[in-house]
Amino acid sequence: MTDVIIAGGGPTGLMLACELRLHGLRVQVLEKEAEPSGFVRALGLHVRSIEIMDQRGLLERFLAHGRKYETGGFFAALDKPWPAGLDTAHGYVLGIPQPTTERLLAEHATALGVEIRRGSALTGLCQDAHGVTVATDGGTRLRARYLVGCDGGRSTVRKLLGVAFPGEPSRVDTLLGEMRLTAAPEAVAAVVAEVRAVEKRFGVGPLGDGLFRVVVPAAGVSADRSVPPTLDEVRQQLRAVAGTDFGVHAPRRLARFGDATRQAERYRTGRVLLAGDAAHVHPPLGGQGLNLGVQDAFNLGWKLAAEVAGWAPAGLLDSYHAERHPVAAAVLDNTRAQMQLLSTEPGPRAVRRLVAELMDCEEVNRRLIGKITAIDVRYDFGEGHRLLGRRLRDVRLGRRRLYELMHAGRGLLLDRTGRLSVAGWTDRVDRVDGSGTPGAHGTSCGDGGELGVPAVLLRPDGHVAWVGDDQRSLDEQLPRWFGAAAG
Repeated sequence: MTDVIIAGGGPTGLMLACELRLHGLRVQVLEKEAEPSGFVRALGLHVRSIEIMDQRGLLERFLAHGRKYETGGFFAALDKPWPAGLDTAHGYVLGIPQPTTERLLAEHATALGVEIRRGSALTGLCQDAHGVTVATDGGTRLRARYLVGCDGGRSTVRKLLGVAFPGEPSRVDTLLGEMRLTAAPEAVAAVVAEVRAVEKRFGVGPLGDGLFRVVVPAAGVSADRSVPPTLDEVRQQLRAVAGTDFGVHAPRRLARFGDATRQAERYRTGRVLLAGDAAHVHPPLGGQGLNLGVQDAFNLGWKLAAEVAGWAPAGLLDSYHAERHPVAAAVLDNTRAQMQLLSTEPGPRAVRRLVAELMDCEEVNRRLIGKITAIDVRYDFGEGHRLLGRRLRDVRLGRRRLYELMHAGRGLLLDRTGRLSVAGWTDRVDRVDGSGTPGAHGTSCGDGGELGVPAVLLRPDGHVAWVGDDQRSLDEQLPRWFGAAAG
């Protein structure tokens, strides 16, 4: 029996598959599309997702296919500078099209031994006390211990489970396409600059190979967004909004999307879980959607692996919903606010001017960018040190970096005291001795001065589970996240 079946081979599903394979689980990914679509729906990775790739040793291959941007404009397209001194070693946005992100993750997943079954759509499921049985459109029945629905906003898994998806329906639609233009580039740039001074939902930009990405508000709200617009519809809307259709022709892909804002009431139903757009949908403002899904997978992967392996403490798997549901709710709220700030009505435009003025204050700008980039996320681990529940930025540890030590997806104790131990958990937790000499089951990390605390215990996702210098206190926290000590 397969350990985990993942429905959906987008960035969320592929990231989850990679995380599960790090722990040796048998994983199958079911993707309904026979071939990758190549459609550029998302344009880049934000800071926290960049950190995640670094934590797993994947960042260099992403950097080779992307471009770093230290630019503002991510909150409601308000053109403010990138805040200086963000709490990260990766203070930039990585411009990289979604198809490239998916390809790199698929290559990594395949190298790890993930089975990706393309052209295979999940059509049914039933679960019992021991596993989940999945039916596919090809008539195949598959069996796994767990199933994770990463199958998008119209998730079949979520619908079959009967999980409510409350929120607001779309009120405005937007057309998206990849096509060629006959207009001169300088003329296109001039029109785009003029129109975007008022209409921030409009854009025309080069994709390479003579193709352009065209985004333009639709005339109304579609009853079925799975039906793409026609080229004539795109031309009509371009003329209505920009006064010209730029001579658009030879479309490679066309689509439409709305501003529906919804969130699943629960992320787990027995042995079936939801992640990514299957768990939450929102307008694509700030470029948060793909990133939010990748970060869901990073939180869930090690917990589900622990459950399958049998060492997960009580409640660990349920902490996925407890931690990630509030994070997505906050993203939904900030996209709601951004949609209001994009309105061309007088009231919202007055609020937009006020927010723009407030963002000239460094702390306000930093706070809003912290939300967009997800570096302000803090899980509720209870009272304690200011680092508790936060992800730890990459820090220099002697000749090595923290994130270099996290490629295997295990817990990690950074010990500057030189006297703490993870005995009993060495099969799940690594130890780095900060005294300058290798410790038992550990690696030298120099004096660890940049860390600034005596010792920290990190979960596999890099969030701080404990801070201190006392063995008894550490021994109380290790079982909370890593189960009972080995006999």
